Amino acid sequence: MKKTLLPLINLKYSTLALLYSLLVVLAVPENAYAMHIMEGYLPSTWCAIWYLLTLPFFILGLVSINKTVGLNPKMKMLIAFAGAFAFALSALKLPSVTGSCSHPTGVGLGAILFGPAVMAVLGSIVLLFQALLLAHGGITTLGANAFSMAVVGPFVAYGVYKLCRRLRTPLWLAVFSGAALGDLLTYLTTSLQLALAIPDATGGIPASFTKFAAIFAFTQIPLAVSEGLLTVLIFNLLYTYSQNELVELAIIPEHLQGEVR
Repeated sequence: MKKTLLPLINLKYSTLALLYSLLVVLAVPENAYAMHIMEGYLPSTWCAIWYLLTLPFFILGLVSINKTVGLNPKMKMLIAFAGAFAFALSALKLPSVTGSCSHPTGVGLGAILFGPAVMAVLGSIVLLFQALLLAHGGITTLGANAFSMAVVGPFVAYGVYKLCRRLRTPLWLAVFSGAALGDLLTYLTTSLQLALAIPDATGGIPASFTKFAAIFAFTQIPLAVSEGLLTVLIFNLLYTYSQNELVELAIIPEHLQGEVR
């Protein structure tokens, strides 16, 4: 088999493995409420506001995907892989306090590879299917969930990654930091969304935000660290088998191609 086909083949089987993991999750019955804001939990006004705030990023993402694929059609497989990674990872739920759940987001990898706008589209699609297939989130709250996981999370992950690279940190540390902090900021944003819609009777929005953020801190902090480590592992596989694509995406400079991270 030609060597040039190896990256695409590895991506194909990795994507299938991620989708298989998702099917295993779907096959397990579960009655927990997840960190995504569930259907009917937000007032209609706030639902509309978050949809409107998310829409420009979604449109920007469509333009970015079209541009990326237009310049290099081979990137379709890598984009699909980033979407499958977010799909499978964010479907995994870890029980938290008060009968709720926390989970990873999986958006950091795609944000680092393609920029945050692309993940605004992929993350929104992931959330839509989770709402329809897993009752994980909701349709009315899709805008709010997309803003936290598909907008704020990817932009933070991308910004942290770029900052780390400018500071000349090791590549693995930049990837880890971006993925982990993108996960954490997703949930802080969700806590803020809930606090804005449901302010505390005595302490108002600040007190409500503190309560919501504290509830998920017990599980979300270790989850963010775990997601960062897993993202580094997946990135290392891409670095090994898809260096040409990473060079084209300017993730690694061409003169460093083939060198140890």
